[in-house]
Amino acid sequence: MSELPTPSLPQESGLPPLDAEGLLKLYREMVLIRRVEELAAKAYTMRKILGFCHLYIGQESVAVGAAAATPDDYWIAAYREHGHALAKGVSARAVMAELFGKATGTSLGLGGSMHIFDKDAKFMGGYGIVGGHVPLANGVGWAIKQRNEGRVCLCYFGDGAAHQGAFFEALCLAQLWKLPVVFICENNFYAMGTSIDRQSHLTDMSLRANGVGMAREQLRGFDVEHVRERVGAAAKFAREGNGPVMLEIITYRHRGHSMSDPAKYRPKGELEEYKLNSEPLALTKRRLEQDFGVSAERIAAVHQEVEAVAEEAWNFAESSPDPDPATLYDHVYAE
Repeated sequence: MSELPTPSLPQESGLPPLDAEGLLKLYREMVLIRRVEELAAKAYTMRKILGFCHLYIGQESVAVGAAAATPDDYWIAAYREHGHALAKGVSARAVMAELFGKATGTSLGLGGSMHIFDKDAKFMGGYGIVGGHVPLANGVGWAIKQRNEGRVCLCYFGDGAAHQGAFFEALCLAQLWKLPVVFICENNFYAMGTSIDRQSHLTDMSLRANGVGMAREQLRGFDVEHVRERVGAAAKFAREGNGPVMLEIITYRHRGHSMSDPAKYRPKGELEEYKLNSEPLALTKRRLEQDFGVSAERIAAVHQEVEAVAEEAWNFAESSPDPDPATLYDHVYAE
């Protein structure tokens, strides 16, 4: 049997190049995610956040770069989704309030860390079941196609989810129906504590798309501009009716799988090496300073402004009311 033909993505996204102000805006978004996540870690140790809490520290360039390429498209994500929600435009106040389980949160305090949702931002939710949300992206893609919206759905998941049966089923159906879905595997090299080379013989998760003849690409995700460009190319391909795309974006999380994970399974020096050579905030800051001539004072002002936003989000969450127990059965069924 001959090999299935695999379409190629366009070489260019068609997006305009970023100027200093554009890149500074993306830097601000990454700094905001980093600071909100640092405060979330602090809140968790103070038992202001209960249950699970998965931090996005180190992976900020993926969500921010993708958001810059798809500002008006739909997103659906897994349980490490605080950063995705912020990148997609959900307010820091609403995210922090949801983490605190308060009625002013995105899911009225009923979802918590793993179930942030904002219809207005076209953020269709975080999901706690590994890989369980991937088929739901097909539902979003089908709705887009039926309504002729001209949008795409970006579906985020980790390398561990790429082993689930639902993942393969979703890819098969998406390709069959030519759905406008971009599947994004954020490969941070560990499924909980299991390294990628102990999970799979194939360590390039994008190769799994070959089995259904889907367009695919692997890219390094530490450069926010590169992520913007390649996600933009994938979205352009899907938006034009060519079918879905599978992207594997190489990234690295700086914290454990969750707040309860000390991450002692990492080889000695691995985290330090990534922080030295592949830290997305540091790479973007260096480019702003060296290639765009942005002053240290301007960058410091961004950090100062973000700090005020993050602290205000904390104060808002802390002062917000708890959900009313009488509303427990509200929103069970769609109206």
